[in-house]
Amino acid sequence: MNTLPHSTAPQSRSTGPGVDMRLLGIYLNDHLAGATAGTDRATRLARAARGSALGRAIGPVAAEIAQDRAALLDIMGDLGVPVRRYKVCAGWAGEKLGRLKPNGHLLRPSPLGIMLDLEALRMGVEGKMAGWQALRHLSVADERLDPARLDTLLERARRQQERIEEWRVRQAEEALATTVG
Repeated sequence: MNTLPHSTAPQSRSTGPGVDMRLLGIYLNDHLAGATAGTDRATRLARAARGSALGRAIGPVAAEIAQDRAALLDIMGDLGVPVRRYKVCAGWAGEKLGRLKPNGHLLRPSPLGIMLDLEALRMGVEGKMAGWQALRHLSVADERLDPARLDTLLERARRQQERIEEWRVRQAEEALATTVG
């Protein structure tokens, strides 16, 4: 199982020099909204592709993305950052609204839809990596942030990015190929 242990960083209330906790709270809640949307999208894609090669590749990534969201919640707790439910709801709603885009098919799934889902996941993982990197830099000054845990999260995000990109390219070739008929 790819779960991460809870932070082993000391639980003092030091914020380090120059850390604006209000802005950090906004930043982390924005990432939580994105993580909520990404978790929903990855879970839906893995479920839709179940039994296929794509499903076998994306299923574990979807599980890790959900674990990463839980890790973000743990880190927010370690930092004393409250969860802003309205942002979580906005992330959830945004993911649902994103499904309403036309995809070239009315009654059946479109290969273009899968490609766009993979692109959205790729961008989401890239954003998550940026968030982990920002926290990793803060860990130098804030002992509540566990650098080893953040390094593990960064490495896992890099592996997710590689897997998603591999399948995005495959899907793009399939979805955008012209049919000779």
